[in-house]
Amino acid sequence: MLEIKRATPQDACTAFDIRLQAIRNQCIGAYTAEQMALWTRGSAEDGYSALMDKPFYLGWLQGEPVVTGMLDLDNNEVGALFVLPAFTGRGYGKAMLDHLEHLARQMAIETVVLDATLNAASFYRSHGYVGDEQAVYHSPSGLVLACIPMTKRLAG
Repeated sequence: MLEIKRATPQDACTAFDIRLQAIRNQCIGAYTAEQMALWTRGSAEDGYSALMDKPFYLGWLQGEPVVTGMLDLDNNEVGALFVLPAFTGRGYGKAMLDHLEHLARQMAIETVVLDATLNAASFYRSHGYVGDEQAVYHSPSGLVLACIPMTKRLAG
């Protein structure tokens, strides 16, 4: 059973590695090899570790971290939802998404937003997110990627 726990600063490298593996495995075909190389360069110390100060979570399966997710309270945004390649398709991404949405509801957030990667938009749609228009995501590191901005109303 998946156990979701708040990440600590010591989890930054682990979370970064899950992100790196997920992007390199699951974004093939949605983005160019050059985009993926730029997207996954560097290390957790290059800024990713700062995310551990936000409500950032790791999902653990029998002591192994397999999924990450974050709720950015400044923007009511779900983010950093990455699953290790060997664990995709087993419901761990959905479990993390459900956890983040539950937290948002507890904080009286009525609507959450996210920028879905092109390969993940159908996953989010299947879980109630709305959005079809392609836009451009500008990362803090200067990377520019196509994305699908999406929203989900949580409160009735």
